[in-house]
Amino acid sequence: MIVSSKGRYALRVMIDLAQHENGDYIPLKEIASRQGISEKYLEAIIRIFVKNELLTGIRGKGGGYKLVRPADQYTAWEILSLAEEGLNPVSCIENGVVNCPRAGGCETLDMWREFDETVKNFFEKYTLAELAGGNS
Repeated sequence: MIVSSKGRYALRVMIDLAQHENGDYIPLKEIASRQGISEKYLEAIIRIFVKNELLTGIRGKGGGYKLVRPADQYTAWEILSLAEEGLNPVSCIENGVVNCPRAGGCETLDMWREFDETVKNFFEKYTLAELAGGNS
């Protein structure tokens, strides 16, 4: 399993928002500058989080983005699985559901299920607040 740049950047964006949370909307330009990531690339990532109601945003003067919930209510799993559009170790398991016509006779299915659950449990242990250093 490889977490792409998109997934890593998604975590960085959310951590940045948690670290700079003050009740105001944080401009995309500021996040991009602090993280060294292009605004255009960040827009694509942030769009996913707004669509899935992890962030809220407004346009125009005083606009930007902010967390919808307290930082301790987000997990690394939630963030990464949205950004990566799933973190399944094999294509026959999607979101914990087996999607394979050979599943009935697959000798490795239980192993892949266990691995999938291990990865999920690992990333669910980490909250955004913890990743942000407890500054939120």
